Amino acid sequence: MATSTTALKARLDGLCVRYDTAGALGSDPLSVVLAYESPLDREVAAFVAAHLAYGRVEPMIRAVKGVLAPLGARPADWLRERSVTAARKGLTRALADWTWRFHTGPDLAAWLLAWKQLDAETGAGLEAQLLPRPGEQPDEALSRLVQRLRVELPASYGARFSLPDPLEGAACKRWRMFLRWMVRTSWPDLGLWTRYPAHGLVIPLDTHVARVSRFIGLSRRATPDGKMAKEITEALRRLDPADPLRYDFALSHLGILGDCPGVRKRSTCAACPLYSVCRAGS
Repeated sequence: MATSTTALKARLDGLCVRYDTAGALGSDPLSVVLAYESPLDREVAAFVAAHLAYGRVEPMIRAVKGVLAPLGARPADWLRERSVTAARKGLTRALADWTWRFHTGPDLAAWLLAWKQLDAETGAGLEAQLLPRPGEQPDEALSRLVQRLRVELPASYGARFSLPDPLEGAACKRWRMFLRWMVRTSWPDLGLWTRYPAHGLVIPLDTHVARVSRFIGLSRRATPDGKMAKEITEALRRLDPADPLRYDFALSHLGILGDCPGVRKRSTCAACPLYSVCRAGS
């Protein structure tokens, strides 16, 4: 029997109570971003952290800090105050031995130089680069930037890994995470962009969110792609029309922290707020 909207919302609200905490935030790459004070420094840090947000959390956070360390306490100023040649030379040298799974030091040097170029065009960071034009959907604006960066960035595996296109059906988890951080105004997000349409935000779909969402009936799709991400977002919008992505942090950290075994058993799952609405096999 289908779970009622009221029951599902109550269970998800309970999940937020458990995971929307400072402790859980410490195991999230957003914690690195929050260490910076100025909005533009946070944007640079978020641009790096979101796009490296895959794999095991602890080494991933170390990798993010390793990229940002050479830029000092004011990464936006570091990038703005140097010429392209000087910035490329400094980044290439500083990141020569850095790697994180699919990404290499040259990939991240190019990524930071891309932020520098895009910021120079607007004078105010990346928001204007991702704003939909009149009559355009948010995903069309994201696709336009992705296609541009595919041309301008090196054709390495790491660079291409950071450039999925939503119009090609990709879930675009890391771009969705970056946008959530920058646009959404409630905890734990930054709310730095005021012109981007918040209604266009889509849940950052990782393996944890996809799995738990199937367990509780937010999606019936088998493939974690763009269609699933939008289906889950719309299901959550029915629970909270004003802020559907407020459930994202809790859903993802249920898996990130290893608290969901993937098999529904009273002995291991009864304490989970989602237990009564979970349809996982036993």
